[in-house]
Parts: sequence; structure tokens; C-alpha cells
Amino acid sequence: MTFEALNLMPVILKNVHSAGYDTPTPIQRATIPLVMAGKDVLGCAQTGTGKTAAFALPMIQNLAKHPPRPGMPRVIRSLILTPTRELALQIYENFMIYGKGLPVYPTVIYGGVGQQQQVDALHRGADVVIACPGRLWDLMNQGYVRLDWVQTFVLDEADRMLDMGFIHDVRRIAAKLPEKHQTLLFSATMPPEVEKLAMDLLDHPETVKVDPVSSTVKAIDQCLYMVDKANKKHLLAHLLSAPDVENALVFSRTKHGADRIVRELKRAGIDACAIHGDKSQNARQAALTKFKTGECKVLVATDIAARGIDIAGLSHVFNYDMPMEPEAYVHRIGRTGRAGRTGNAISFCCIDEIKQLEQVEKLIHQHLPRRESDWPMLITTPSEPKPRQPRPSKLNAQGEAAPQRKSRVPQPRKGQPVVIGKDGKVREAQPPKRQNQAQAKNAAPQSRPPIGRPVQRVNKRRNG
Repeated sequence: MTFEALNLMPVILKNVHSAGYDTPTPIQRATIPLVMAGKDVLGCAQTGTGKTAAFALPMIQNLAKHPPRPGMPRVIRSLILTPTRELALQIYENFMIYGKGLPVYPTVIYGGVGQQQQVDALHRGADVVIACPGRLWDLMNQGYVRLDWVQTFVLDEADRMLDMGFIHDVRRIAAKLPEKHQTLLFSATMPPEVEKLAMDLLDHPETVKVDPVSSTVKAIDQCLYMVDKANKKHLLAHLLSAPDVENALVFSRTKHGADRIVRELKRAGIDACAIHGDKSQNARQAALTKFKTGECKVLVATDIAARGIDIAGLSHVFNYDMPMEPEAYVHRIGRTGRAGRTGNAISFCCIDEIKQLEQVEKLIHQHLPRRESDWPMLITTPSEPKPRQPRPSKLNAQGEAAPQRKSRVPQPRKGQPVVIGKDGKVREAQPPKRQNQAQAKNAAPQSRPPIGRPVQRVNKRRNG
């Protein structure tokens, strides 16, 4: 089947072919006709199989066929929610490519930057809004966004959008939508409990599942190195020096770990940059652009880059740390081997990550082939878990724990008797009780020292 067989407009077909797409993927062939027919869709397919185009192409066609009337303001008719800023920007770029030459105007909304440019774009008018839930809800509360005319509502990476971290924002936003609208949910992984939750937002949906859910792309060559934690940096630098590694995306479990990996690679003479949630949006976008243009060979990231980020021609993905959630493994390695290309996914596992490795292999129904290196795993005893530090009650402006204030113990005044309570605290003795009025009258008057002759006031009669 070709894209022409999907009844797409000639302008869209031209844009699709210009983007390098020849034939639609299975998820695109099954989904595009349903979306154009106005059906609710729950789409599940392997990562890297073109889910963005599966909903973007029919949405652009439906919007282009029904432009706003002359003289009428341009209102939001399509809303797309995504879990990360990078994915929101990528979907926006795809809409610009697929809708080139058509009267369809998208805009993107996300946090981490000033809101004025986004507000100005909304004032100019937008048919499609691609947004992260937090910033969108903020602008809605400020009165800049109204969803009264939304016709199509999309949740991309729906398993992440509907987990406990996003469900409240999603439900608040969905409650503001018109009663009658189309809902589309897409993801590479869809656990049963999340699928049940998704059904609450869908109305008699058509379910499209291509290949086993949570499976990995066959074109990706996967392997595993058992290595001690301290030797991971040496193994990574050695593998990155291989001539077949054109570019590489390295996944770290933590933000501090990502920065540490970058420093260690630079010591080994390998140029690398990091992207994670503690960096500003401008810094994250600059690092991603530097990596996509080939200026930087290695990009070290947390799972913020595991969802939907499309990097053309990515040759290798390294799991420096095994993910805590097994589903994240599928999304991580799905950054390579996209659009029918081949790719390589290499994972490191130390003794403390055996449990995470077992969960990954159980999810993908596959035993990762082991490979040997110059740094075999020698430590076979799991390390003792670190005691959990109490969370600081206050943070300073840099987000660090504020120093604890020393409690001030009251010091007794000179000559004042003290009392030590049961709690060991020192207190001053209570002063004697004040006398009441009856006691004060009976008490002997105290003699006061003379303070001088009193002043006598004389009222002189005014002449009038």
C-alpha cells in the first residue's frame, strides 16, 4: 500500500514524500482512515514505527478541508498533550513539515521558558496546540487558552500521560473539552491497568495494536555486558572509540549521573553533552541541536529523552544504567533502528541491577545476549542499601538543603534563679505573683525619695 491509497490530499502527499516517506507503516495504514472518519482510536505499536504521522496526517487533512470562515477568529480545534518538552517540539516540527503550504497553524506550549512568546502565538491564532500539561493548565487559569471548540484531543505516549504523575492534569484539562470530540491515544507500551484507565476517556474506540505490545524492533541488535559499577566508565569510553559508532545516546538513571558521565568522557577525550530536567530549556534544546547536527558525538540523557525523540541515523544506544521501569528499556532502545533502519543497543549491568535486568527480559520475552570485555564483573555481592536521608524541611534558592538553625537556649540573667525542667531545658524562675488591690491597700506605703518641689498651676481669669 502507498500513501496515495489512503486518500490524502496532493499537498500532504508531496510533503510526505519530501520528508523521505515512501510507504506507510502498519500503524499508519490502520490508523489514518479511522482518524479521518472521526473515530476514537487507541493505538499501540513499537517505538519508531511512525505513530506521530499516524495521527498528524489525518488531523492536518481534516483541518485543511474545513478552514475558519473569512473574518472569523482562528480558534483551537486540535489539542495534543505530550509528557516532555522535547517531544512537544518534535511534534510541532512534524506538523510544520506535513502541513507545509496548507492553512493549518500549529503552536507549541511548554514550561521552562517565558510564556510571553507562547501567549503572543495564541493571540495570533492557532488551529493546533501541542502542549505539556503543566504550562497548558497554567495558561488556561490565566485566561489565555480556551478549549471550547476542540474537535480532536490526542494523548501521545499515553501510558506516561495517564500514570499517577499526570492523571490529575489530564483529567482537569479533559473536563474543559466539549462533550462531543474525538480522542486519540498512542503509545508503544500499554499495561492493562493503564489501558483500562484510558478507556474512561474514549467513546467506543477502535483499538489498533501492531506487533506485540512492549516488544522491541527486530532491526535493533541488542547485547549486554556484565560489568562492575566502577568500571562502567572505562567500558563505555572503549566502546565509543570503535569506528562503527557514528553517534551514540547514553542513558543514565539520574541527573547527577548524566553530568558525571559527561565529565568522565571528556577526560577520555570524547566530546559529550548532557540533557536532563535540571538544565534550562534553552540549554536542553541547544544540546539536542548540537547532537542532531553532528557537532557532538555523544549525548548523555536521563529518561527525558527516551520518549518519542526522533534522531535520524542514530547508530547506538547505551544503557549505562539499567532502567528502574522495564517499559523504559523499550523506549530507550527505540531511539535507534527507526523507520526501517538498523541500530545497536548495548546495556551495562552491575550486581546491584540484576533485578532490573530480570524485569526487562521478562517484559520483552527475550534473553539479552551476553558479551565479554576487558572489565568482567568481579563483585558478586550486592552492596548494602544506603540509609535513606531525611528530606530537608527547607531549601535555598539553588534547591539545596538549607542549613539547620541552631536553637537558642535562653541564658539566665545575672543574679536570677533558674529552674531545670524534666526535659533538661533551663528556664528562669517565675517572678513573684502580683498583689491584688486589697493586698495593695493594706500594704504599708513605700517611701519615695523627694523629686523636687511640685509645680503649682494658676488659672488666671481672662479679660473678655
